[in-house]
Amino acid sequence: MNLEAVLEGLLFVSGDDGISKERIMTILEVDSEMADNLIDRLISNYSDDNRGFEIKKFGNNYKLVTKKEHSEYYKKLAEEEVSESLSNSALETLAIIAYNEPVTRVTVDEIRGVSSAHIIRKLVFKNLIKEVGRSELPGRPILYGVTDQFLDYFGLNSTKDLPIIEIEEDLSETELYDSKYSE
Repeated sequence: MNLEAVLEGLLFVSGDDGISKERIMTILEVDSEMADNLIDRLISNYSDDNRGFEIKKFGNNYKLVTKKEHSEYYKKLAEEEVSESLSNSALETLAIIAYNEPVTRVTVDEIRGVSSAHIIRKLVFKNLIKEVGRSELPGRPILYGVTDQFLDYFGLNSTKDLPIIEIEEDLSETELYDSKYSE
């Protein structure tokens, strides 16, 4: 098996979180020297001008990132995407952040039941949400909140203008293990 290709996939899948050398060693079941060798070869491969990505080390983690010299094209893409309509998953994520700000990505994931990392990146890129601080939880995860552009986009003066959501659910007469459906 090509461990360099597997490492490339790990870097891609880890996204914004990145991956530490220690996790690389554990997952690939290699020693420190082999991990360094794999990382160095990938960094070398991505340094080629024909590649749109590069591998950077931030703290203890390695991340696959876009090259800065291509940023003007990424900005054009972002400007085009802002004018496009938002997907249902983006609207759902925005609503969770707007009603619960400041909120961590993990909390958004728990509420949605799926990973929101990609959508949050897009919403930050579109300037609809922003980092508003760090949580006191272990790892100090990023807290997100909505931006003024979010308020403009939805015609709001503040998040206090969001509609009040009322959930009326009477569980008193519902048996948890009984169902209205039968076989």
